[in-house]
Amino acid sequence: MRQKNQPISGNELARFSGPGTFMRLPSVNDLKGLDVAVLGIPMDIGTSWRSGTRFGPKQIRAESAMLRPYNLATGAAPFDSLQVADIGDLAINTFSLKESLSIIQESYDSILQSDAMPVAMGGDHSITLPILRAMAKRHGPVALIHVDAHADVNDEMFGEKETHGTVFRRAYEEGLIRPEKTYQVGLRGTGYAATDFSEATGWGFQQWPAEELWGRSLAQLSGEIRRDIGDTATYVTFDIDSLDPAYAPGTGTPEIGGLTTPQALELIRGLRGLNIVGCDLVEVSPPYDTSGNTALTAANLLYELLCVLPGVAYR
Repeated sequence: MRQKNQPISGNELARFSGPGTFMRLPSVNDLKGLDVAVLGIPMDIGTSWRSGTRFGPKQIRAESAMLRPYNLATGAAPFDSLQVADIGDLAINTFSLKESLSIIQESYDSILQSDAMPVAMGGDHSITLPILRAMAKRHGPVALIHVDAHADVNDEMFGEKETHGTVFRRAYEEGLIRPEKTYQVGLRGTGYAATDFSEATGWGFQQWPAEELWGRSLAQLSGEIRRDIGDTATYVTFDIDSLDPAYAPGTGTPEIGGLTTPQALELIRGLRGLNIVGCDLVEVSPPYDTSGNTALTAANLLYELLCVLPGVAYR
């Protein structure tokens, strides 16, 4: 049996050296034999406020050098049972959002022809629309777990239909997601009208505003979501701005009053058992992350997502 890739141990090579891959996993170009393909999508031309998410994948990879392969809290050992590698960044067109979204979809179409599950580091949230287009082509409409401060259901922004704030309206209109199995967690902040959030509930989306979650464990919420989704193919998209800026200031559109990092851990860990077919973590903006804490948090949350993927071994 082919030995599974393992992150380079900090006892073998100092963590401040070695490859600049996610968790210092091998970098590969060939998807053959991979169960999970970690990739970066370094793009911020879909943003509407602060830029900088084009630097997100590189910084998340840098901070991920701190991570070790065994999850002490849950017993998960993802690299014991899944063959995981970093396949690098997609070569987006930094001058064209439209072309970049096409590149993302074409790249995902290719990745999904293999058996590798894509796990993406953004990049702004506009990357998720072409990903969902490819996912629906492969799996049919998917259940969606969307953790975010914003519902991202605008019709347009400055006349543009495809931006980081229009993703889930387009996904709904195009039949890429199952609206009755779409869950938006952490919504908050100000809006232009009540319909900024409420319109999507009319489509069937289930929403949990951050205010309703203050001071609560999210383990029960995860359990309810898991029960309702059942064995439906599920995509998870995690916007780092779902966290309060006290925990994750390095993002493009911060909103106060958000989730805590313990709540994020509870939410993700509670998804174990779902038929997850892909996931992403988006909107990390290193220029606004002077301590590196946001990228470190993002790296840990990506690792936690790896820990709840189907087939993960537990010790």
